[in-house]
Amino acid sequence: MDANDDVPSSSPRIFDRYASSSDDDSQPSYPTLHSTNRRLDYMIQFLDRNLLPQHTSRPNAFLPEFVAKGGGQGIFTLPDRRALHPNRPPYLEVRPHPLRETQFGRFLKTIASTERQLWAGSESGAVRVWEFKDLYEEGEEEAAAPFRESSPLLSNDNGNGNAAVMCMVGDEGNGVVWSGHRDGRIRGWKMDSESDGFKEGWCWQAHRGPVLSILFTCYGDVWSGSEGGNIRIWPWEAIDNALSLTMEERHMASLLMERSFVDLRSQVAVNGFSSLLNSDIKCLLSDNIRAKVWSSSHLSFALWDARTRELLKVFNIDGQIENRTDLSLVPDFSMEDEIKMKIVTSSKKEKTQSSFGFFQQSRNAIMGAADAVRRVAAKGGFVDDSRRIEALTIIVDGMIWVGCANGLLIQWDGNGNRIQDVQHHSSAVLCLCSFGSQIWAGYASGTVHVLDLEGNRLGGWVAHSSPVLKMAIGAGCIYTLAKHGGIRGWNMTSPGTLDSILLSELTAKGFLYTRIENLTILTGTWNVGQGRASKGSLDSWLRFAVSDVGIIVIGLQEVEMGAGFLAMSAVRETVGRDGSAVGQWWLDMIDETLRDMMKRKSQDMMGKKLHEWRKFERVGSRQLAGMLIAVWVKDNLKPHVGDIDAAAVPCGFGHAIGNKGAVGLRLRVYDRIFCFVNCHFAAHLEAVGRRNADFDHVYRTMTFSRPSNIFNAGAAGASSAVPMLRGANAMGAHSPEGMPELSEADMVIFLGDFNYRLDGVSYDEARDFISQRSFDWLRERDQLRSEMEAGNVFQGMREAFITFAPTYKFDKHVAGLSGYDSGEKKRVPAWCDRILYRDCRRTLGSECSLECPVVSSVSKYESCMDVTDSDHKPVICIFSVEIARIDESVRRQEFGDIMRSNEEVTCKLEELCKIPETIVSTNNIILQNQDTSILRITNKCMESNALFKIVCQGESTIKDDGLASDHHPRGSFGFPRWLQVTPAEGIIKPDHVAEVSVHLEAFHTQEEFVDGFPQNWWCEDNRDKEAILVVKVHGRYTMETRNHRIRVRHCCSGKMKKIDPKPSDSQKIQGNLLHRADYQRLSVSYDVVDHLRNLHSP
Repeated sequence: MDANDDVPSSSPRIFDRYASSSDDDSQPSYPTLHSTNRRLDYMIQFLDRNLLPQHTSRPNAFLPEFVAKGGGQGIFTLPDRRALHPNRPPYLEVRPHPLRETQFGRFLKTIASTERQLWAGSESGAVRVWEFKDLYEEGEEEAAAPFRESSPLLSNDNGNGNAAVMCMVGDEGNGVVWSGHRDGRIRGWKMDSESDGFKEGWCWQAHRGPVLSILFTCYGDVWSGSEGGNIRIWPWEAIDNALSLTMEERHMASLLMERSFVDLRSQVAVNGFSSLLNSDIKCLLSDNIRAKVWSSSHLSFALWDARTRELLKVFNIDGQIENRTDLSLVPDFSMEDEIKMKIVTSSKKEKTQSSFGFFQQSRNAIMGAADAVRRVAAKGGFVDDSRRIEALTIIVDGMIWVGCANGLLIQWDGNGNRIQDVQHHSSAVLCLCSFGSQIWAGYASGTVHVLDLEGNRLGGWVAHSSPVLKMAIGAGCIYTLAKHGGIRGWNMTSPGTLDSILLSELTAKGFLYTRIENLTILTGTWNVGQGRASKGSLDSWLRFAVSDVGIIVIGLQEVEMGAGFLAMSAVRETVGRDGSAVGQWWLDMIDETLRDMMKRKSQDMMGKKLHEWRKFERVGSRQLAGMLIAVWVKDNLKPHVGDIDAAAVPCGFGHAIGNKGAVGLRLRVYDRIFCFVNCHFAAHLEAVGRRNADFDHVYRTMTFSRPSNIFNAGAAGASSAVPMLRGANAMGAHSPEGMPELSEADMVIFLGDFNYRLDGVSYDEARDFISQRSFDWLRERDQLRSEMEAGNVFQGMREAFITFAPTYKFDKHVAGLSGYDSGEKKRVPAWCDRILYRDCRRTLGSECSLECPVVSSVSKYESCMDVTDSDHKPVICIFSVEIARIDESVRRQEFGDIMRSNEEVTCKLEELCKIPETIVSTNNIILQNQDTSILRITNKCMESNALFKIVCQGESTIKDDGLASDHHPRGSFGFPRWLQVTPAEGIIKPDHVAEVSVHLEAFHTQEEFVDGFPQNWWCEDNRDKEAILVVKVHGRYTMETRNHRIRVRHCCSGKMKKIDPKPSDSQKIQGNLLHRADYQRLSVSYDVVDHLRNLHSP
């Protein structure tokens, strides 16, 4: 076997870190003492709950409850909360879903992968990196796998906003990751940076607008796209110069790179295409198979030659080709901007500016204004947004797949011909990636689909509770970044047989990573009758807050009423404004009451000595006309509470006015969804049907969104196609489409003035029974209980048995039961003010677990009869809640242990990740004078396809002694410009041969660009050159490769002199002539072996 053949690569696999090796880095690390103690705690908790007698596992102090009929079906179906859903493959939780409130200004916006690392860029401009070998370990922050993070970047001074990372690309050849930022800069980060010095290594101003897309071509050049169709290229030679600078010279790199770009707008004018790139260049795609580059705007594409940078074709999303036109009337606006910036810099630049006369500049200014209007129109929705291009990817057979905002997937060949379109999902396609023989699509619904190369759906599941923004491939996994900032890794073999094995093993170990949290929630409702409460009344009503309460929810009705106020409230709602001065007064009063109560408690506990006390913080509120709801959270619980969303549903006057209706708040507590809804339904004894209809309307239509005062537009991610998702798609559930948002919560609490009355009871009868505290007879005549028992309202919900007197209607400022309505109407007392709930229990005896993660009981349900500020009495209900949650850090380690120790898993992986045996026809090729040699790659495996990719490991110059100098890689292992390799990637069927053309291209003239303009030309150094090609062969599911190294030598015959920047025609011809030396045609690479035996091998 040749020494250059069959060299296995060091690319990590999903189980590499557990493989036996003498290398310390590959040895498995063991759980820390902290994580081991947590495992023991969870195990003891599990044993206590399952081995102790059932009657002792839960306290007996809870109140009996009445359960409404009609639950568990239709829109009242409980959400499926299995942590390991059988329809979703097990996943690696790289970064759990963070609370939104902790991410403002630092949401992750994009991810990219290198051979050994996963990178992410954030809104703050910071980047973070995970080592693949550490992804199963315990981290220190956010319950995420261990990572390193750079410092946030400050906004620049050019007025382009913050430095958020918009796109990233890795350069394996030079160990650098390049990031494009919203401030128009491109920054470079060393892959091997240490945590104490993790900062940008290179930075330059690439565009005046944000850098929306970035890539490396197969020749090592960097292409970047920005707003207004601006595409710029940084040739590898310029990047190489910047990388070669020492740390002391690094400041020069910015100046060097800012002036060495190629502006493709000039290339568009030269080739005579009409204006295609007036829209933002969101997507760039490198077709390394054919050495082409695709760029896309909203509804059109451009196809470029990666080597010559020539614009080859312009076509729209329907495949229609855009014709060439006279572009003399199409101005180069980006070039014009650059020229304007250079007027006063130097006399040399004035020479460039001189060609632009007064009339030329005036015409361009007018055309620029027209172009700005067109661009605003495009952004403002005058284009068909439903067909907007959102993502591109190229697959191993050379086909291009495009994802659109309407969910359509379109297949194109490499020449821009539309082949077919498929649609498997109605949601927008936000990202695409491919590996082996599979395509992965991420949707705005949070769904991920896996397709074969023909576009047929192989599987799909809900990957995240919010849109899937980006994907990256590495270490045997597909990593998905969700809009909320969570990152998950999915095995490349999914969907497949390995999923069921992992699912079974992880489920069996569930007790090791399941933690049960206990939480007390105090809820209160009060119809305040447009009055204002005294401090004493609030103290009396909220007195139980000083107990072990973690969350307080208060719902008020009739805070403010009146026709004028209701009309103004409706107007404010239409412009997204809510709240009122009176509503704010109530919030401030409750804030003050809670603060004083907790302070007094703290002083009492410390013997009247001041010290730091626990306090409540208001985390959200929502007002609709007279209805107001607010939530307070104790400070020690606040790190576990977030993602606050609000909602309002008017039910009055044709569902338009908020005199009746509901307001709601939704929040995530210990990764579970809680919804609190404050209602005020139709009044009067006979309006039972209207009250039922009010509930039905609220339940079906309540839609949560972020409160306007904390809305952060930057968190919306990178795509205009990302909608404000409903329900679980914003919070974490996975309910079928079309289900109400309230049905997707783990626990829902309804509170308020429901206005249900007592049927068949006179005023005097009610007073008599109340005075005797004979509530059983009155409960049987309660309209709400009757309707719940019939399954007409609050289906499936629970209410503790009522043991307090009816709360309506009272004379104000009259204490005790004697205060019932003494007016002319003498309204019959009724339990108008109620608090109901439902949790995750499907049966009465269900215990808290990952399948039933929220189980609640009522420990107190009573009214506050001594409060006389309103004609209603305030009501409180205290819930004792058990919440089952996953310790993601421990689960991640258990996942790793399964990958290491389970023989069935390791054997299955070894079987799936086999690399087919291949041979190449030669390891050495000599080329002269535009020769073409055929490299043959044979797949000797009789069962599996072999997938190959050819890269250039390095290029060198042959010295006078015939030996090669050090081989230096181009960007991302790109090819030298004198070499064309076609195809550079492909599939080889079993027992088949692939033929690869290795062609010497006559590319002796280079151009140097300064500020986008060609400045001078010279001929390449025509010494003999050598390139080391590496044929990387892998299987369908593995990124581990078996490599074949091939030396390609370019033999020249003479040296070329430098050409004058403005040569005459004869000089141009002479300068490009090559004098041919002795030459022997080499039809195939077998012919050159004898000539290379005595040459230096790399």
